[in-house]
Amino acid sequence: MEYSNKTFVTEFILLAFPGLHQILLLTVILFTYIVCIVGNMTIILLVILEQSLHTPMYFFISIFSAEEILFVSVPIPKLLVILMAGDNKISFIGCFLQVYSFITLGQVETICIMIMAYDRHLAINKPLHYMAIMNQTFCIGLAILPWFIGLFNSLIVTLFTLFLDYCGPNEINHFFCDLSPLQNLACSDTYISSVMTTAAASIGAIVPFMIIVGIYTKIIVTISKIKSSSGKHKAFSTCSSHLIVANLFFFTAFVIYLKPSGSKYNKFYSLFYFVFTPVCNPFIYALRNRDVKNILKKYMLTLYHRSLFAL
Repeated sequence: MEYSNKTFVTEFILLAFPGLHQILLLTVILFTYIVCIVGNMTIILLVILEQSLHTPMYFFISIFSAEEILFVSVPIPKLLVILMAGDNKISFIGCFLQVYSFITLGQVETICIMIMAYDRHLAINKPLHYMAIMNQTFCIGLAILPWFIGLFNSLIVTLFTLFLDYCGPNEINHFFCDLSPLQNLACSDTYISSVMTTAAASIGAIVPFMIIVGIYTKIIVTISKIKSSSGKHKAFSTCSSHLIVANLFFFTAFVIYLKPSGSKYNKFYSLFYFVFTPVCNPFIYALRNRDVKNILKKYMLTLYHRSLFAL
């Protein structure tokens, strides 16, 4: 489209991973994507079907699992299309819809992890008041809150990047539309957009991270005051899975987004962040949680016996 002697971009080209074996990469990503969907769906179904898991902690675990499915489904389907069909074009609007969805879900997950930490804080530091505070209405409100923050915060950042002028090259050295590669392609001043991106990252990631650190510091202090070793083990086991997931989530996010932009390895770090981290989470919750393991075994045995009777 011509305007004021400039040609404005109407589509972008995602370069993805041209130097790698495409079939092998497709196989690995498709397999991990399926495992991620199945694993997180299993957690959700177990929480819905099993009465003993109808507690605030498992409610938030199921919410987080649903958010993980949505999160990985933003960039991975398009990457699979690129690897299978070689269709690496994405429309201008489609690109920014992907940006908005990615930022929103990333911030929703970050705040959800913070809320899960708050839930563990109440369970350990205020056990007598825990169920009174974490009632159904309050839990639903906490589950909705991240979406209000994420949708609004992400909209501001996306709009500031959208309204930049894109009149030059349209090749993005990435497998999805991310903010930094897009801002690098703009032919207008990106200072305000970069400032807004930094501010949004602080609100959406760094602030929740600092709150989580504070919460777990208080939890560790409380657990250290428990005299019996069995009591300490029981208290810590209720939050160990969440602590591992939180560390994995924030470590990979900070590795990607706190490094200088423009690194040729950014898209490989992002691939790990999008594909492999979400695959680990359901296994962490299942393998490190006795309740989930026992219930999963029960349902697997039930299905096995039914299959035998069917034969």
